[in-house]
Amino acid sequence: MDTGLRGKTVIVTGASSNIGRGILLAFAEEGAQLVAAQRDVVAGGKAVEEANRLGGEAILVKTDVTDNASVEAMVAETMDRFGKIDVLVNNAGGIPGEAKFINKKREDWQKEIDLNYWGVINCTRAVLDDMVERKSGRIINISSGSAVNGAGAVNHAVYAGLKSGVNGLTRALAWELGRYNITVNVVSPGWIVPDDKEHTSEGSFWQKWGFDYYPDDKLEAFTNYWPIKRLGRPRDIAHAVVSFAAEGAGFITGQILEVDGGAAS
Repeated sequence: MDTGLRGKTVIVTGASSNIGRGILLAFAEEGAQLVAAQRDVVAGGKAVEEANRLGGEAILVKTDVTDNASVEAMVAETMDRFGKIDVLVNNAGGIPGEAKFINKKREDWQKEIDLNYWGVINCTRAVLDDMVERKSGRIINISSGSAVNGAGAVNHAVYAGLKSGVNGLTRALAWELGRYNITVNVVSPGWIVPDDKEHTSEGSFWQKWGFDYYPDDKLEAFTNYWPIKRLGRPRDIAHAVVSFAAEGAGFITGQILEVDGGAAS
């Protein structure tokens, strides 16, 4: 099926690692014009090279989504290069480490708030002038299964609350922006594990502590409790995101799609 994404301009935040990398490459296979917006230019450069090999036209723009000026500069560069913005994927997010709510430092909470909530607000607002003017656009927010599954939120309660906020923001914006033919949806991942350790960036939680905290045998044990007995991979999220962005999805908005092997069912 033709997704209609060839030549569309797509911004993916946090596109250097795991889920974001998978999303970037999936759009590249559809022939999209791509902006990888992120802080890690080394890992991002590798992802952009791969995207270009797959048939996309991709550029890297160093971006800190927590800094509104940085986001606005990224959007301006996107407009200068491609002249329009068709799709925004708010993927950048994460946590500095697991800790019980009562033990976590306030500065870590603030980092989580800035990255996982303000980052979405900053990027969404920055692309809307062009989308509203052209009366066309797709916004896909990456949330988390921890927003709906309390057991999945243990030791990162604030992160779970923020992702719940992203879900609520998505539904509210779907009502506000539908009149401009702009859809706003959520893809909510469960456990999504990199295909290769090389497919993660230095700043990702996998590199910082995830691989040590979640060895392969521990991850595989999780699948015993899921209807689909395998770990999620970046391509699972990427396919869902591309589906929301596709030309045929113009009547789908305000939806939250759990991609978790049935773990939250």
